[in-house]
Amino acid sequence: MELSDIRREYSAARLSAADLGPDPLVALRLWIHQAQEAAALEPTAMTLATVDGRGRPQARIVLLKGLDERGPRFFTNYESDKGTALAGSPTAALVLFWPELERQVRLEGAVEQLSTEESDAYFASRPRASRLGAWASAQSRPVDSRDALEQAERAISERFPEDAPVPRPPHWGGYLLRPDRIEFWQGRPSRLHDRIDYRLNADGAFRVARLQP
Repeated sequence: MELSDIRREYSAARLSAADLGPDPLVALRLWIHQAQEAAALEPTAMTLATVDGRGRPQARIVLLKGLDERGPRFFTNYESDKGTALAGSPTAALVLFWPELERQVRLEGAVEQLSTEESDAYFASRPRASRLGAWASAQSRPVDSRDALEQAERAISERFPEDAPVPRPPHWGGYLLRPDRIEFWQGRPSRLHDRIDYRLNADGAFRVARLQP
């Protein structure tokens, strides 16, 4: 069987600019809430695409950990592949996809590190095991074995015993993407999908256009 034979028709809803309103970040917040209500498996999972020092694109799934009037936030190891890529080329693209709702959202824009205070606050809210893991893992670096990784975790657990606080590692923290383009996509029959595109003007307002599918 050819993979092209595996397809489905999208017919859950239709989409117009009037449905979304003038502020795409407000609309995005609503779509995430609706994905949560629809019991999407990972409603905050998103593809993060960056470009490395050789100009090669890289993509991976991360979790959205905050959204305000500035844009979406996510957290990672600054020395990971994505952290290194963002240090060299501080722009990125994000994609959220909810098959349950036949929807996706694309965002593009400049990326900056969050403040120490914001990164500290989020790190402190993580489960203790996750905080220890941030210390134990040299993310994206080779490791000899799973045993070696677990040994590193045990060593960190001894360094920070149960009754001791686990501070944020200096190599770990958050990023903010300030979007200058956001596209909302709603699946429609016959692949004539609805695409509503927001692009940032110099005055800080978004101009809106419908794109052909």
